[in-house]
Amino acid sequence: MAFWSQYALLAGFSAVLPLAAHAQAQEATVADRAASPAATADLDAAVRLPGSVTEITPGPSAEAATETPSESVILEADRVYEISGENSIVAEGNVEALYQGRTLRADKLVFNRTTEKVRAIGNVIVTDPDGAQQFADEMEVGTTLSDGYAIGFSARLAEGAIVAASSAVRRPDGINALEQMVYTSCEVCETDKTPTWSIRARRAVLDQNSQMISYRDAVVEVAGIPVFYLPYLAHPDPNSERRSGLLIPDVGVSSKIGTFYKQPYYWAISDSSEVTIAPLLSENVNPVLNVDFKKRFYSGAIRIDASATNEADFDGDGNLFGEKQFRGHVYANGAFAITPEWLWGFAVESQTDDLYDRRYDIDGQTDKRGLYQNQPRRLLSQLFAVGQGNDFYADAAILKSQGLRGQDDADRLPFVAPLLYAEKNWDLGKYGFANLNISSAVLRRDVGADSQRVSAGAEWRDFNLLPGGFTFEPFAELRGDFYGLDEEISGKSNVSRAVGNAGAKIAYPMIRPGETVDFMLEPAVMGAWGFSNANDAAIPVEDSLLYESDESSLFDANGFGNFDLYEGDGKISAGITARALWKNGTELSTQVGRRWRSRADEAFNVASNLDGTSSDWVATTSLDFGNALQLSSRLRIDDAEFALNRLDLRASTSLKRFRGVAQYYNINERISPLGVPDEGVFLQGEVQVTENYSVIFSQLRDIAGNLNARQEIGLAFSDPCSRFELVYSRNEQFDRTLGPSENFQFRFTLKSLGNFGSEEFD
Repeated sequence: MAFWSQYALLAGFSAVLPLAAHAQAQEATVADRAASPAATADLDAAVRLPGSVTEITPGPSAEAATETPSESVILEADRVYEISGENSIVAEGNVEALYQGRTLRADKLVFNRTTEKVRAIGNVIVTDPDGAQQFADEMEVGTTLSDGYAIGFSARLAEGAIVAASSAVRRPDGINALEQMVYTSCEVCETDKTPTWSIRARRAVLDQNSQMISYRDAVVEVAGIPVFYLPYLAHPDPNSERRSGLLIPDVGVSSKIGTFYKQPYYWAISDSSEVTIAPLLSENVNPVLNVDFKKRFYSGAIRIDASATNEADFDGDGNLFGEKQFRGHVYANGAFAITPEWLWGFAVESQTDDLYDRRYDIDGQTDKRGLYQNQPRRLLSQLFAVGQGNDFYADAAILKSQGLRGQDDADRLPFVAPLLYAEKNWDLGKYGFANLNISSAVLRRDVGADSQRVSAGAEWRDFNLLPGGFTFEPFAELRGDFYGLDEEISGKSNVSRAVGNAGAKIAYPMIRPGETVDFMLEPAVMGAWGFSNANDAAIPVEDSLLYESDESSLFDANGFGNFDLYEGDGKISAGITARALWKNGTELSTQVGRRWRSRADEAFNVASNLDGTSSDWVATTSLDFGNALQLSSRLRIDDAEFALNRLDLRASTSLKRFRGVAQYYNINERISPLGVPDEGVFLQGEVQVTENYSVIFSQLRDIAGNLNARQEIGLAFSDPCSRFELVYSRNEQFDRTLGPSENFQFRFTLKSLGNFGSEEFD
């Protein structure tokens, strides 16, 4: 923080020697000027202080006798005169002093050559080159700026922060002492306006070396009402870099853990590492220690998010049962560059208990931390390497899963080591594009079937523009797979197969420009023929349990995008894509299509959309009005009965007083993995009722189960310097011993001081 005492705009006064001036008299006393007011009443003087010589030239048209060096102070005022008896220079009326881009304005300025003190009086304003401003009723500094004081002091700091004090004193060691001070980031220009929040203190100290502000007897006020009293409080000033210290706590009441208080402490270990330590104290259960560690290296970075406690299990009402034992979690990841084209990384996801994250409301279970994404309620640890260049891609990984679902058996979850994939691409010019690829997957289980797969394949594709505007894309692919199996479970010790497809896609893109809207229409047909009997019943399906062919794979020769199953035989796909683009930016696009096969393959189930000899109708539509409204949908219609098999809808908007997201899904029991219908809706939004007050809400409604899985409603107050939220949330899900729960939470954000348990709206 740069306070008033840091400004060197008056440094030039320290070198002022006895004054030599061109005026009516070489020296003038106050009495002389009182006797001849006409001589000074309209005097407009420009004072230039070039270090050892000061020249005052009266009159607006006079010029200095010497040039002004770059270190000079330029002083302008209505009147400039000398008081010889006091050995002082006085400037009065619209005083403005300029030094190295900094400006001081005041009603009066006095430089005493005997004491070498510069004193500014009345409406003092100091402006820094970056725009920061300091104000005072009266200010005095020494010539070396090592000490000084200000009366009625205030300052406008970075990020809009404001500090005010009855007095401010700067010591030579860089310590600035403020008496009866107030700190806030709220605008207080209006004389009758109380800032939304402020910190009042009997005394405060700014340490320019540590860039910290510390308070004694501090009171945090909200709307002028005292809320917290702290005998000591400290925080970095807005201009400072990272600083260690306490962060704003998270406070609330939960039906699971009772009243809770979470106090984070941020430790800036070094320029490249930091850690946040946040103990959680609660009414019903033992404390939990949370740690979030981050470190950057020359070639990469790591992050470790972990927690630990010693406690028994508890249900949604906070009732304890079982024995106390160590419980915790670790979510960690890192990535490091080996060369510009290669990197390696890791991810660790582990919990001592299946329900640990839900009991303690720990976020991040579904975050992607490595090369591969985990599934809901499944943790995935991995070690991987990735390489990518202009004509190649390769990755290798080791994977280990931990199941958090009630039906998960840890002994049956596979350990994958290794999982490999590599491809090399060639641009053949007028002959198209070619690709060679290899892959491998080795799975081990304590209970269940082990398997090993090695695959090698080649692909070729070309693009041609035919007469009349048709596009023609021929393609061919061939792959060989070898599976090493557990004979006791699979019935075979190994399986070898060759799979492949050859065919072409023909499309007819049409464009019609218009004055207000451009239309684009593209009907397309794909035909391919592949190997028959590609799927041996002995081959375990490891990578395709939940796969569903949709519009994204409509024109692929192999509609099944993974390895264990392959779509051979003959197939034809037909579809049409339409797009309308208005000049104002509005866009409407849709795609609809269907797939037919020459033979049904029993390896594909109904959910895959590749069973039988024809697929369901698939369609996707999007409508984009910009921030005002965005709509998207995905649709799957039964090919025989035209019944709805799947519907996904999403709408989002961001208006002046309302922003929100709505999602609806409906999955028919015919294609549901669990064999039961699944339907639900998710809503999240904020409605601005007045200029400052908003209602926030979110809800996940399980329509099929007639259950509000999660819901949240709250009241928010926002202004340019703060945001306060009072939120009630409830979770009605049952998961074994953990039942419904609810809590109240107070979350707030103060500008220039950070977040208090608040989260970004998504």
